[in-house]
Formats: sequence, C-alpha cells, structure tokens
Amino acid sequence: MIDVHVHVTNAKLPGIKAEHPLLDGPEPPLAEVLRAEMKRAGVDQILAMGRLDPPASDPLGIAGILRLAGFVPGLHAIGAIDPEKASSEHLQRVEMVLKAGKVKALKAYLGYRPYGPDHAGYLPYYELAKTYKLPVVFHTGDTYSTTAKLKYAHPLLVDEVAVDHPDVRFVLAHFGNPWLMDAAAVVYKNPNVWVDLSGLIVGDEALFAGHFQGRRPIEEISDAIGDLRKAYRFVGKPDRFLFGSDWPLAPMASYRKLVEAIVPPDAHRAVFEDNAKALFGLA
Repeated sequence: MIDVHVHVTNAKLPGIKAEHPLLDGPEPPLAEVLRAEMKRAGVDQILAMGRLDPPASDPLGIAGILRLAGFVPGLHAIGAIDPEKASSEHLQRVEMVLKAGKVKALKAYLGYRPYGPDHAGYLPYYELAKTYKLPVVFHTGDTYSTTAKLKYAHPLLVDEVAVDHPDVRFVLAHFGNPWLMDAAAVVYKNPNVWVDLSGLIVGDEALFAGHFQGRRPIEEISDAIGDLRKAYRFVGKPDRFLFGSDWPLAPMASYRKLVEAIVPPDAHRAVFEDNAKALFGLA
C-alpha cells in the first residue's frame, strides 16, 4: 500500500498551527515512529511533502526528507515550489535536483501562498514538470493556517491550468474539501487531474477507533463518508483517486479504514496502490 501524502519535516507554512513535535526532532526517533506507523497500516511506500522557505542549497525543501529516507525504506520526496522564487538562478538549482531524480512530484501550497495556480510564478515549474514527467500536487480546500487565503485554494482554479497545460498531470490534495463537488467536477472533466484523499478528517487514534469499532459513532465522520461517497460516484473514475493520510495529522491505519469506507471494495487496489505506482513512477 502507498500513502501519497505525509509530512516528515516542518513545512514552515505561514500562519500554521503547531506541528507535531517529532517533526522538529532528530531523524532516528522520528524514523522509528514512522516505520512502526507504516507497519501497522500495511504501508510500504510514502511520499512526503517538502518545506517552504528552505535555504538556497535546498531549492525544493527536501533535504530533511532525504536524510530521513536513509532510515525509512520506501520514503520518497515531493518538492515544494514557490511562485515567489522563479528567478533563473533558483530554477536552475531546481532543475539540478530534478535531473538527479530526487523527487517524485512537485507541490504547490495554494492558499498558504496568496496566489492562484495560474500565477506567472508557477508557470516555469509546470514546464519543468512536463520535461521531467512529474505530477504537480496542489494543496486545495481548507487550510491549517489563520493567515492563508482560501480563495486561492479553491479546486475550480485548477481547471484553468489543467486546460492550459494538458501535458502536465495535476493532483488535488485533500479533494478540495469542503468543495468536494467542485473538485469532483474538475476531475471528471479533465483527463490530467487526480485526487488524493488525505486530511479529510484530522484526529488521533481514539477518534477513529471509537467510530469504526462501533463504540462511539461520530457524526462528523459519518457525514464526511456520505459526502465523499457522493463526490466519488460523481467522478466515476476509480483510476483518478489516491490514498493519502496527511500523517501525523491522522494515524495511517485508522485513516485507511476511513478511505475503505468511502471507496468500493473493487477499487481498493487501484486507490491504495496501483494508481500511485502509475502516477508517480513507483516500483
């Protein structure tokens, strides 16, 4: 199984609430926790998001991920792109990382950066994504920050760049939640857009266990499952959905149960593994 959306370093997102303390600590303790989490969930590979505002020597914010990958087999990096950093010098450094094959995708933090996906600063990154055959993942939907601007994270904005860049593959992280049906329309219409199902419910093990073991059904989870099933059916394309947990905001094993409740059983293999392998070029 493949989890396409986790965080293993502090993303340094503006206005974000406190992140998990493990993310700012040394690699070996974090690696031990992460390996145990993956084993419980049956996850073999994970894709971790890069950080914004890294030093010039780390243009995609992946240095911490690559260090951790030495302790965690199956960990891959997704590089963070910033429309405020589009100088030729910066883009040359980015391309050196891409040429070395160090990332599986690029990530744009829409909303956290107050620019839509059609902003001129993103355009050279789309050209690089096309050249190196890498997907571009967009944060879409609600944010974890009080200073983010939600209008820039609306999934409908991705329709425009999907049309203008047909040779680039795009991923709507978090299914554009709470604009699920808008996100579904974008995926249904555009053959180059996918969805990851990460971060739709945030909470600890007790929250999920109480619901799925029948001890304490939680209305928020029941409502989310109903809304997501409706949006999933609207898209009608199981090959466009990807499993992601947004760990450590949600435990992988329990979040797997959430996605299993949304996706019909005959699509589980596609959503939990095959789609990610094909999209991100994973073995």
